[in-house]
Amino acid sequence: MVEPTFWDDQQKAQSVINDLNALKETVHGYRDLLDTQENLELTHELLKEEPDAELEKDMVAEMKAYMKSLDEFELQLLLSEPYDKNNAILELHPGAGGTESQDWGSMLLRMYTRWGEKQGFKVETMDYLPGDEAGIKSVTLLFKGHNAYGYLKAEKGVHRLVRISPFDSSGRRHTSFVSCDIMPEFNDEIEIEIRTEDLKIDTYRASGAGGQHINTTDSAVRITHLPTNTVVSCQNERSQIKNREHAMKMLKSKLYQLRIEEQEQKLADIRGEQKEIGWGSQIRSYVFHPYSMVKDHRTSAESGNVQGVMDGELDVFINAYLRSRL
Repeated sequence: MVEPTFWDDQQKAQSVINDLNALKETVHGYRDLLDTQENLELTHELLKEEPDAELEKDMVAEMKAYMKSLDEFELQLLLSEPYDKNNAILELHPGAGGTESQDWGSMLLRMYTRWGEKQGFKVETMDYLPGDEAGIKSVTLLFKGHNAYGYLKAEKGVHRLVRISPFDSSGRRHTSFVSCDIMPEFNDEIEIEIRTEDLKIDTYRASGAGGQHINTTDSAVRITHLPTNTVVSCQNERSQIKNREHAMKMLKSKLYQLRIEEQEQKLADIRGEQKEIGWGSQIRSYVFHPYSMVKDHRTSAESGNVQGVMDGELDVFINAYLRSRL
């Protein structure tokens, strides 16, 4: 940062500053924990020499807060893989089942939006395609904040819902599926060659909330990468040019994610592992009937507070997933 040319490239300079701030946060967090531990040890020594009920009560409360902070700090250190610190792109795609699955998609949209807000992330809707009667056909969200991808990568996979359908007049139980795809957002930190002749670019009128320009101009952009049949869409900006820029970033992220998954598949084949790579495997079940339970099939983490989970309380599942990768 003391180099005379540091600010010549604004974007690169900002990236370095962000890295520095993240490292400072880690160091300061460690030092704070160390200071608290030393204070607790001193208090413990004092209590051994001269018991004091009030002081002991305070120490127990401080100890609980310390253990919670230590747990959170440990999770921060687990997010050390490449691009964990990046913003995250989340896509929801309901499976077969029409209105029932599309409604489940809208429930997950609300759940992830609530979770992101609780974490202090800025959540932007990049693309939104409403369902015919209710719910969504697809949605793309951008989570802006430090370690957004590191946390949300735990949510990649198929989410299963079991409930009495509000759309079934007979009151029968239905099972619905929605796939959740997670990618880190990239700017210029990766090299992905995208040839113009490999792209099919369509423009269309945006849908959903967004202001007076909605349904008045063809500002929304859809880009198809023909060699991989990868499709991205963006409609959250007024300008077609800006939507195209955002869509190209999303395409770059998707293509890089495909590259990572191909490499993982090759390594799995070499090791002889029998595991599913990708987002086709079911990771979690949300059962509303005949009992209330949310269970993650990868870690066996579960919660009986279904309403709390649907309100964005996902830490128990995300934390269990991160720890399972140790």
